[in-house]
Amino acid sequence: MKLFEKLWHGADYNYEQWLDRPDILAEDFRLMRLTHCNVMSIGIFAWSMLEPTEGHYTFDWLDQLMDSLAENGLSAILATPSAAPPAWLSQKYPETRRVNEHGIRQPHRRRQNFCYSSPIYREKIVALNTRLAERYQHHPALVLWHVSNEYVATQCHCDLCYQGFRAWLQRRYGDLDTLNRAWWSTFWSHRFTDWSQIEPVDPSMHSLMLDWQRFTSDQALDFFLAESAPLRQITPNIPITTNFMQPDVGLNYWNFALHVDVACWDSYPRWHQTDDLQTAMQTAFYHDLHRSYKQGQPFLLMESTPSVTNWQGISRLKKPGMHKLSSLQAVAHGANSVQYFQWRQSRGGEEKFHGAVVSHLASTDTRVFQDVQALGSTLEKLAPVTETTIQAPVALIYDFENEWALNHAQLPRSIGKNYQETCRQHYRPFWQQGIAVDIINAEADFNGYRLVIAPMLYMFTPGLAERIEAYVKGGGTFVTTYLSGLVNQSDLVFLNGYPPALRRTLGLYAEEMDTLTDHQLGQLRACPENPLNLNGDYEFHHYAELVHPETAQVLATYHSEFYAGYPVLTANSYGSGQAYFIAARTENRFLTDFYTYLTKCMGIENPLRQPLPAGLSMQVRANESQRFAFIMNFTDHAISMEIGQGWQDTLTGLQSTSSITVPPYDVVIVGQVL
Repeated sequence: MKLFEKLWHGADYNYEQWLDRPDILAEDFRLMRLTHCNVMSIGIFAWSMLEPTEGHYTFDWLDQLMDSLAENGLSAILATPSAAPPAWLSQKYPETRRVNEHGIRQPHRRRQNFCYSSPIYREKIVALNTRLAERYQHHPALVLWHVSNEYVATQCHCDLCYQGFRAWLQRRYGDLDTLNRAWWSTFWSHRFTDWSQIEPVDPSMHSLMLDWQRFTSDQALDFFLAESAPLRQITPNIPITTNFMQPDVGLNYWNFALHVDVACWDSYPRWHQTDDLQTAMQTAFYHDLHRSYKQGQPFLLMESTPSVTNWQGISRLKKPGMHKLSSLQAVAHGANSVQYFQWRQSRGGEEKFHGAVVSHLASTDTRVFQDVQALGSTLEKLAPVTETTIQAPVALIYDFENEWALNHAQLPRSIGKNYQETCRQHYRPFWQQGIAVDIINAEADFNGYRLVIAPMLYMFTPGLAERIEAYVKGGGTFVTTYLSGLVNQSDLVFLNGYPPALRRTLGLYAEEMDTLTDHQLGQLRACPENPLNLNGDYEFHHYAELVHPETAQVLATYHSEFYAGYPVLTANSYGSGQAYFIAARTENRFLTDFYTYLTKCMGIENPLRQPLPAGLSMQVRANESQRFAFIMNFTDHAISMEIGQGWQDTLTGLQSTSSITVPPYDVVIVGQVL
């Protein structure tokens, strides 16, 4: 089935919370029509309502909901309810509950508190999911399966998980001698002589804990596949997804993405707490990450708040215009939906004060309701955008397993490693210029990108250095930094420095690393007449790698500390391409200048071929016949810019002049026929 003929607009709808209020349920559908909603996510935490006692299923209320959605012209994203087991299940089958690292079985509480390895839990959810699929396989409202909710890698230390982990290790390593070598277990006499001795509770064994994290992620994925199986079998034409989050939950989403039909995520930026431009850049990075999970396909914004959250500690009201702007930012970066948690505020429970389209006031006169209503009208006008994608000339490697390995590493500076933040800092200059970036992992295909950037790529899996070498040799441009190429997939340090292919590609080798305290700053200076035309002095902090060029050209050097004069930025011509190395953690100004000059030299520019004034960001979605430019202003003042000729205002249909003015906290969308 064709998934997107229009942009989706909707919310998590907890219909089952209001079964004793038919007046409210009837009103909900009237309000959905007013807000131009066309899809609702339902059933996410409904296990206790679908199976109130073991083996006794009650679908009448869900039948009524599905029918009402269809009658009112709305579609259903139907969830499986595994994220929140009913109390009877936890009580009768305590082995389904997680065990902490101290061996204590956890009580029934909160959500996502179950063991992914539990055969009973899997049996019960598969039975329920089978009935859901059989019952609604032909229902006209059903357009997408929403499997569980916000999977996390919370670790379980029960016997089943330990048995599963040891079996996973046996498949990975084959025998204990190979495992002991891979883990360097002779250190501190940690050598294992029997598989039963392995317990993942020793943070001093980095290889062990890295593999435990890999196993935990794989086990969550295995559970997802198990509970998805009846959906795939019974409803092969209904696509499947599960909602991702920011990449801080211990899951390797790259592996999950191989098994979903459309990627989606839950986005909750902290607007108006610090610099909104910084928040906008961070949010854009995560949007591009989720778009990149399924290359060439749109993603879904599955959850966002129409007003505030209640779990961030502080969550400020959105300023006028921010709801439209933040929602369309997702669309600009490749989303084909804007959806909310939640449709109607709950009366009780942990999230009763979380924002919603329909507040406790239940009025259509609220600012939030009217903002949602206006956005729904706008999304209807943007239906042609669903036929477009984003073509990025630049790729930035952000790799989950690399981050896990870095987090375990006890470096001379082990505080403030900031891998994710560093990736965003390298992303920022392109966001400022309106140049699209794909966020990829280290296993991705680099071909097709003109520029590939790999900040702090600490861990090199087998073949990675050779793939980078081939990419550069074939004409690509590669940028990497300090703390790159140091260890293999088991977190063992490479002997004799970098993997040989990386050393050839970069044209240098590293000798040692200085680390600075938070209050210490160093200076670096651009070399005269360097080919990028960098000029002047910049600051560095935290990390400063000392490298020796072999074939690389030095473009900038340290200008302070005892290593003044050592290279801090190099370029190496290799084959038909170029490889750059940044040896220190620098201020943002250096990265902005470096990437601005580099893209200029490479002829990479935004699709408008116009410079973006400070404060504006831009993304372009296009196909062979048309393109749409989303020009966004995340400041509190109006900003004007030139856009060239031939553009039309997408929302008004009026021909645009060669210049536009974007009001504060607003977005201008212009289209062009190609």
